[in-house]
Amino acid sequence: MAPEGPQASRESRAQLRQMLLIGAIASAVGIALGLVIDWFPVQASGEAKPIDTLWDVLIIASVPVFVLVETIVLYCVWKFRMKPGEELKDGPPIHGNTRLEIVWTAIPAIILVGLCTYAYVILRDIEEAKANTMDVRVVGEQFTWTFFYPGEDGEEVASPELYLPVNQPVYFTVQSKDVIHDFWVPAFRMKIDAVPGVNTHLRVSTNERTGEFPVVCAELCGLGHSVMRQTAHVLPRADFDSWLADQRAKAAEAAAE
Repeated sequence: MAPEGPQASRESRAQLRQMLLIGAIASAVGIALGLVIDWFPVQASGEAKPIDTLWDVLIIASVPVFVLVETIVLYCVWKFRMKPGEELKDGPPIHGNTRLEIVWTAIPAIILVGLCTYAYVILRDIEEAKANTMDVRVVGEQFTWTFFYPGEDGEEVASPELYLPVNQPVYFTVQSKDVIHDFWVPAFRMKIDAVPGVNTHLRVSTNERTGEFPVVCAELCGLGHSVMRQTAHVLPRADFDSWLADQRAKAAEAAAE
């Protein structure tokens, strides 16, 4: 095969610049759209912000890679497509570019190691135990959730809905009575499976945001899976204390009868 001439070399560099320009524009547009789209509900926990930031970092890192690959693939499909009369021809014998192969192996490896390290740091941080943690036991069954709070004399107080105070670290012990469920409050960003015969655990810290947030099952658990929903009520501290005292009083009255 004859060596590449000056004209062919200039054309190759021009084509490379075109692909890079198209890729850069498409990457900028993709990243902007990815960051502008409101992917998640409101942030109702201390863990939500770092998780959302991790999501944004993944978008910024992954969109250019996707765009680069698709740009090269589509360009090659157009530029080097088979023309009439070339059905039986084979491509020219060429040798791979060792430097290019090293680069496109090393750069993705560095990106992946960096992203995995960042994700690991975030995970360790959000799972770290905090002081003054409140314990809540969560029990899933087809097709509802029940929440248990520490009561008087070691007894527990049951509630069909989740109530939490603001700015409170919570340690959930999650259980299941029948099949595998998944305890998830999207506004908290955290979720974990409820497995029969196994206690799983989840740490969440509510922030200063009050309100009502959906509690859903994120694991297909039967015909009623779609309606396995409850509500998480995040209240001011005084309102939560009043609610819990009232629930304990009702439980004591029921036990005395």
